[in-house]
Amino acid sequence: MPHIPKAVLYYYPKSIWSAVARLAIEEKGYGPDEIDLRVVDLPTGENFDPTFLRLNPKATVPVLIVPYENSLTDGVESRYKALTETKTIVEFLDKSRSAISRTQTTSMAPAPVLSPATIAATTLCKVIIDDILHSEPANPNTLRYVNARDEASLEALANETVPTLKQRQETLADYISQAEKGTIHVSEKVKQLWADKLNAINIILGVLVDAEKPQTALSDQAKANRIAFFRTARQAWETNLSQVLIQLSKEMVGPYTLGDQFSIADLHLAGWLTRVVKLAGGTGADDGATIANKVEKYIGGGFALPRDFITEQAQRENDKVDKQTKIGAFWDGLRDRASWKKVYAEGLF
Repeated sequence: MPHIPKAVLYYYPKSIWSAVARLAIEEKGYGPDEIDLRVVDLPTGENFDPTFLRLNPKATVPVLIVPYENSLTDGVESRYKALTETKTIVEFLDKSRSAISRTQTTSMAPAPVLSPATIAATTLCKVIIDDILHSEPANPNTLRYVNARDEASLEALANETVPTLKQRQETLADYISQAEKGTIHVSEKVKQLWADKLNAINIILGVLVDAEKPQTALSDQAKANRIAFFRTARQAWETNLSQVLIQLSKEMVGPYTLGDQFSIADLHLAGWLTRVVKLAGGTGADDGATIANKVEKYIGGGFALPRDFITEQAQRENDKVDKQTKIGAFWDGLRDRASWKKVYAEGLF
């Protein structure tokens, strides 16, 4: 049998954007032998390894390594390119497997088209993905690392994140030391990346390592750092996230982003919303109404999602049925999908 070069997905199992790529693989029906999955251990800082940085100088996952189309023929030397943006990866996965696919797929599963078919839907898709979900106010990693607005939640956050942050701190410091000694040779750009990442970790660790101390026991500097942390956390959760959710509700058609058909925008929303739900104390067993209530309560300050959606079926069957949130309707549809059940089989992240 001729050797057909395969794509390779570098990912971390609990990475939100890696989840989006994995959801795309499942939704498109790729066979298990068509894409190799290789774990990059983010907690130990494996993404900062010079070898990985040659694949992706930004040190992020997912990364999809794909063979050029003209090297898919047996007997032709395989050449590869690296896709390092989640949006690009999802679009590539969508276009590379279809009823008229030329990727020599081995899977018999359906290959639904996830890209929108009209200009209007394409524009809406871009707004939801680029302008909302991948905007800085919606940054899910920011939400994770500032997920504390009082001393009790700060201590819980520290217990959860400090061990990993210290591992990554140690890895980066070691790489920087080796580069200074000449043990390893990397570009100035890589050295700057390491320094910037280490600085960011040091700043947050500066607050979290003292999390068990009451504010009265802190030095003046540590007290100021904690106050600034809580201010950032309130901005992220109470202002930024609430605005993002309102904007999402406004742009979504419901129950999915573009209506009844699942699209590439829903893949991004699935990963992002699952992270928000997890941070807000939700579980995979919660229905959409419960999730909406939990997120509203967690944001606090009387925040309320618009309840302006009703399914066509409910409308036909009962004119007096209560309207629901679009986020809740999306969650109900999402948690029934086989792709989501597989990617989140071991719990939300």
